[in-house]
Amino acid sequence: MNEDLQNEINLHSAGATVRHLSDFDHLKSHKNEFDLDQEFINKWVLPFYMNIRHTSDSWIEEVKQLKDEITEEVTSALLGDFNWRTRTVGAYFSAIKNYQNQIDIIGVHLLKSEVCYAGDVYALVFAFYNNEKTLDYLNTYLDYYLQKPQLYFDQEKVMETVVYLDTINGTHNFAKHLTQWDKMLENRNQISKIRNIQTAGIIEQQEGKTKAEEFLAATNNFKSKYNLDTEWVTEQVQLLNELREYCK
Repeated sequence: MNEDLQNEINLHSAGATVRHLSDFDHLKSHKNEFDLDQEFINKWVLPFYMNIRHTSDSWIEEVKQLKDEITEEVTSALLGDFNWRTRTVGAYFSAIKNYQNQIDIIGVHLLKSEVCYAGDVYALVFAFYNNEKTLDYLNTYLDYYLQKPQLYFDQEKVMETVVYLDTINGTHNFAKHLTQWDKMLENRNQISKIRNIQTAGIIEQQEGKTKAEEFLAATNNFKSKYNLDTEWVTEQVQLLNELREYCK
């Protein structure tokens, strides 16, 4: 296997499935100058990265047992690794231990969106902190990424977080983004139609015009919709609060 292909595979595994230029490229990401060893990964990543989005599991007891070992050094190393698994665990554990000096690290990770499968946890952590700085990161994210319908990142989860925070804070940040949110959904519908036409062309070449027309009839009537639901973030913030109290 050549080196370039191996690098692409490694990036994809880390979560860098979409590389893009953005207005946040000038921000400096927190990155380690070392590789995490397997022992560290086995202890801090593998037991948790697939579980932290759930609220009932044995992993919660494992976190409690490690509470005195979750140091800033550990969370910094997790957040500094270029991988969605380590970064999500690092952000979550940072919140549990109330390491608010790491908010900017998490905020830059959110804005730059270098890896997928992480933005929802960053947004959750910011809902947990619920302060001026974290709200600013969420609103800044939406100001930019709602104008990028072609990037299927974490717009929905961040919007849900903003709706949740509006509910508990009595604010109206969601309303500021509503017009652009509706535009993004409509633009995504248009993007889908273009992709459907391209796909239909391939189907027509391979299976004939009738099959292509059937495909278009079935797909072009579909419209992208998203019902914003705050149940998940509400339950997760409650769990984070409980873990924060236990891990003090």
